[in-house]
Amino acid sequence: QVPLVESGGGVVQVGGSLRLSCVASGGTFSTYIMGWFRQAPGTLERKFVAGLSRSGLKTYYADSVKGRFTISRDNAKNTVYLEMDSLKLEDTAVYYCTAGDRQGRQRSDYYDMDYWGQGILVTVSS
Repeated sequence: QVPLVESGGGVVQVGGSLRLSCVASGGTFSTYIMGWFRQAPGTLERKFVAGLSRSGLKTYYADSVKGRFTISRDNAKNTVYLEMDSLKLEDTAVYYCTAGDRQGRQRSDYYDMDYWGQGILVTVSS
């Protein structure tokens, strides 16, 4: 198990920015691929938002957030971040930090992650 704890959520106005953080404990952080998913209010599906390779050099984004969100990691701090800019109403969701044991050499590796955080709410208001 790899406990993941998210922080940084809250309420932000349209066009604003927010940075989510996720700290991992247990295991060797640098060996995991990392990602973020989100689940919009009233929906059942958790959708892929962003993925990041073990080295931090390769990133993947959902089309809906490309150019606005940035995923990064600090392996020394066992932390992954999601910088969210130009936020829209439709970005309102519970955001989940995820980790995976896969190689992360292709986009599909990030769609089926092994470990999940509890989730944190981000509300974008008008």
